[in-house]
Amino acid sequence: MNTPNKEVSRFLDELKHPLRKEIDLLRGIILSSVKGLEENIKWNAPNYNFGGQDRITLKIMPPKQIQIIFHRGAARQKQPASRLIANETTLLNWKENDRAVATFKSVREINEHEKELVSLVKSWIKASV
Repeated sequence: MNTPNKEVSRFLDELKHPLRKEIDLLRGIILSSVKGLEENIKWNAPNYNFGGQDRITLKIMPPKQIQIIFHRGAARQKQPASRLIANETTLLNWKENDRAVATFKSVREINEHEKELVSLVKSWIKASV
């Protein structure tokens, strides 16, 4: 498993976010999914890059839900002709063919979809590098 970034943990400690348990659970799931993922802070939230390229970012504000943003970095790129991954999950809300969002409001929801999340992270990293 990849190690959680201490700076990210300190940032979250200072934030005193009401959904901290959910954030930490998602951090662990994401980091355990693909060897080589690195965690940092970007856009005032936990961010995950692979090979130096941003691929997944948590959206933690406003503090009523946590979203996982699956993307190919901050710079707009030419859109693929079809969705980046062919995953039949109902978790993803596709914004474009290379950007999708999964939303969670509770630990229960995250636990119910843990295996699916691991699969999504693996598929996303493989397809986006």
